[in-house]
Amino acid sequence: MNTKDVIKHCLSKGNTYEDFPFGPEPLVIKANSEIFALISEKNGKTCISLKCDPFVAQSLRQQYPSVTPGYHLSKQNWNTVVLDGSVPDKELVWMIDHSYELAINKLPVASAANQETF
Repeated sequence: MNTKDVIKHCLSKGNTYEDFPFGPEPLVIKANSEIFALISEKNGKTCISLKCDPFVAQSLRQQYPSVTPGYHLSKQNWNTVVLDGSVPDKELVWMIDHSYELAINKLPVASAANQETF
């Protein structure tokens, strides 16, 4: 997946939008008000940082060299993935979906319930 495809998939989830709360970079994608993806350039390569269950995060880091602890984020709960093609698209889609689910599950019950209606 290229950067455009990754952004498109992130925004295909319910109640999502782009934001730039930290300046021109990173592009932050939120579900309601909860961040679930940050997209930026690092060392000339596009990266996406995603929330992740801590146990799963460790497993993904061992499996893929392009998956590292979250850049400027909680190393336990976030992974940063270099979009260099080394992670299969299906796996990357799963990582995005997993991050989104963690984000919406963190939302207050009323916001999560509204998720269903949009």
